[in-house]
Amino acid sequence: MELFDFVEFKIADIIDIILVAFLFYYLYKLVKGTVAINIFIGIVVIYFIYLLTEAMNMQILSNIFGKFIGVGFFALIVVFQQEIRKFLLMVGSTNFASKKGLMRHLKFLKQDSVTTETDVDAILSACEKMSLSYTGVLIVIERNNSLDFVKHTGDSMNIEVNQPILESIFYKNSTLHDGAAIIEGNRIVATRAILPVSNERNIPLRFGLRHRAAVGITERTDAVALVVSEENGQLSYLKNGEFVLFKDKEDLKNTMLKDLI
Repeated sequence: MELFDFVEFKIADIIDIILVAFLFYYLYKLVKGTVAINIFIGIVVIYFIYLLTEAMNMQILSNIFGKFIGVGFFALIVVFQQEIRKFLLMVGSTNFASKKGLMRHLKFLKQDSVTTETDVDAILSACEKMSLSYTGVLIVIERNNSLDFVKHTGDSMNIEVNQPILESIFYKNSTLHDGAAIIEGNRIVATRAILPVSNERNIPLRFGLRHRAAVGITERTDAVALVVSEENGQLSYLKNGEFVLFKDKEDLKNTMLKDLI
């Protein structure tokens, strides 16, 4: 056991490990599904190797990895500037005190009995019906991050989510159909909201302002968005600034239920 005599655990060490685990968990959530995930995994591996070599007094390797981490810190700010911005926004706008927020932060500990309060069936049924009539739709569903900064750009509402209401909001001759509808929990809290538009150049030209706005809001927050194209009636689901592929309505429903828990 002499090899591990340097290991001395205290209560502060356990708390430290738990906090680091939470930090890595949220960093992983930010980069999951993006090209940055491979870079993130590589950095984690190198960092743990550095800690191991440092703990075992392997001076040459620990110096090499230590200098690499020190110099690479500034490079990481450039590589992960979008993710860092989103992380800071998440920390600054998350309501940790609410029961809903707490359950979302402990998502990996949730039980099967935990469900979302959002009426996903009504939302998808409305979108499916409006896609048949080529009605343009932009719906944003709040998760952890507050959407107050976009709610205030539109008309304040407080209506329970249901299919007829959603269809009436986005009806072509309705005064409310322009902009986005914001859903919080199971209530529509704003309509005609103006969203930040993404400047990403890799978005296909066939997608218009609705899709760019959906990409923009899901880049800046952890909200999810549904878009129905006015040109071809295609339904799109966006998360983390990216289009999420799905096979059919049931597959999309299951994906949304997992994301909204």
